[in-house]
Amino acid sequence: MAVAPSLERGTFVRSLPRRFRLPILDAYIMRELAGPFAFGLGAVYVFWFANIFVLAADYLINKGAPVFLILRFLIARMPQATPMAFPFACLFGALLAFGRLAADNEITALRTSGVSFMRICRTPLLLGFGMFLVSFGVNEKIAPGAVDVSTRTFYQIIYRTATLPIEPHIFRTDPATGKTFYIDSVDPDGKTMNNVMIFEQGKGTPFLDVTTARKSTIENGFIVLQGAIQTRVLPNGTVQALTIAARDITVPLPLGDSGEKFLSQAYNDPYAMDAKRLSDQIAFRKLTGTGGADLAGLEITLAQKYALPFASFIAVLIALPLAVRFGKKGRTLGIALSVVVLFIYYILGAVGAAFGKNGALTPWIAVWLPNVIVAAGGGYLILKEDR
Repeated sequence: MAVAPSLERGTFVRSLPRRFRLPILDAYIMRELAGPFAFGLGAVYVFWFANIFVLAADYLINKGAPVFLILRFLIARMPQATPMAFPFACLFGALLAFGRLAADNEITALRTSGVSFMRICRTPLLLGFGMFLVSFGVNEKIAPGAVDVSTRTFYQIIYRTATLPIEPHIFRTDPATGKTFYIDSVDPDGKTMNNVMIFEQGKGTPFLDVTTARKSTIENGFIVLQGAIQTRVLPNGTVQALTIAARDITVPLPLGDSGEKFLSQAYNDPYAMDAKRLSDQIAFRKLTGTGGADLAGLEITLAQKYALPFASFIAVLIALPLAVRFGKKGRTLGIALSVVVLFIYYILGAVGAAFGKNGALTPWIAVWLPNVIVAAGGGYLILKEDR
């Protein structure tokens, strides 16, 4: 006997096994969301691409940089836009899709048929949470390596080398020991460094001790300084220099790094490095009391690595009730609401970060406060609409 399809039983793709089939309602909402979401995501990435291209155009037109290198530089920068692109796409997609459903009275028809507003919201909310996981994964796993390739490509464009060079003039800090490393340049082999200087606080003196070497290599987690010169400033201001030519000096890499991570911009820029590495660096600084004035900034950056991708879910949460309330006034209003809501969210984020940096709020509270405020507003409106 034939069974009539219902909102809870149905097929999205009839050829799929039953356990993979979406209910008709969920499949229909997904189709409505897919177009606006893809458009919003693409719009952000195109804007990001165009903005960076403006900066790279001079090298392409006036300095003769190869088109291939320019494209590689631009494409490798794209993953950095992910924390902003996905929340906007979720907000834009939910507002336009549900705005269309509201304008055509489809949501009213569903509710008249006994489907609750919470049930209608289930699919886009799950989509928003899924996009949070995707955004966080891209930012963690893809962005650091892509930024490294982009940075090295930029130096390849500048110095017109045949291979990807390591970033020149590298500064690195070891929060566990307080040592600061400076490397003038790195050979193409990726482990031989030229003109290395290591600064560390002198014992019993306010001055810094400096160890220099013209050549150094990275071997098994250590920097091997060849023919090093150690310069100390004694408490009375006398300079003492000691040349060590008979043996090499070995210095551990910061945070137990590999040579690749030590020499990579992506693994040392707080905005580009992954959350675990940044968290380890913050923990080292707190443990050794070498936090410094920028510790709060590092904690804010760490919190943002979770809070900004989670804004994908928050965007859907606030967009759904707004779309139902204002959807009948046309898509233009939906687009305007997308811009306004996102603008308010980032204003709240900037204010929260400022309070976090000056100590008025703890960094995690400061960064997550906009999410909490917008989520509370969206949750309240959804519950009100459901009633």
